[in-house]
Amino acid sequence: MGILPRSSYYDKHYRQSASLIRARQPYLVKNIFTGLGLCAFTISVYAWTINAVAQDDFSDVPIPDAPAQPPHSPHTGVEKTVSAAALNKQKEERLKS
Repeated sequence: MGILPRSSYYDKHYRQSASLIRARQPYLVKNIFTGLGLCAFTISVYAWTINAVAQDDFSDVPIPDAPAQPPHSPHTGVEKTVSAAALNKQKEERLKS
């Protein structure tokens, strides 16, 4: 059954028939005004939010001089210990030369 069931409101190419256009006609203006109202509400909420966020004043928030250093995590495996030891050895060799 690969064929979709046909409705009396659509023709064989699934385009709107004249009866469907007539059935939707009384709701056309109402739907347009509803859509415009929803769009206006959405845009007004977005504009109000942007305006409210733009008024924030962060002058009372202290700014640190240097960025905070992240805490060091303990070594959990042998690979990390070996790689850290190898890096330290390379650093020492560079400092000697």
